[in-house]
Amino acid sequence: MPRDFPRTRRVGEQIQRELAELIRDELRDPRLGMVTVSEVEVSRDLAHAKVFVTALGGSAEENAETVAVLSKASGYLRKLLGQRLRLRQVPALHFHHDTAFDRGDRLSRLIDEAVEEDRHQDDDKPKG
Repeated sequence: MPRDFPRTRRVGEQIQRELAELIRDELRDPRLGMVTVSEVEVSRDLAHAKVFVTALGGSAEENAETVAVLSKASGYLRKLLGQRLRLRQVPALHFHHDTAFDRGDRLSRLIDEAVEEDRHQDDDKPKG
């Protein structure tokens, strides 16, 4: 895991906020639905930013298409970021699908299934 530096963390948080707003308000692509910018990791030299996104309620294909659309619009988004942020150089944006939501949802379902299975086993046991 890379070391975390306060400036890169602050820049990443600012980019995350601005990108979420720009994607919502400025991009008019019908292929984009509700997009969540979950995390932005900025390189130490502030030249690159990994942007983790997910399409809410989207399938794997929709998430892949969302990443493709955003990657294609990365130059435009970078230009808009440059107008909003006070940085000497705006990082190049690299979009990635965030799988944390999918993993969390899967784990939640597995836990629910295990709890339900335990309830059924407890009901089957004779009392006394």
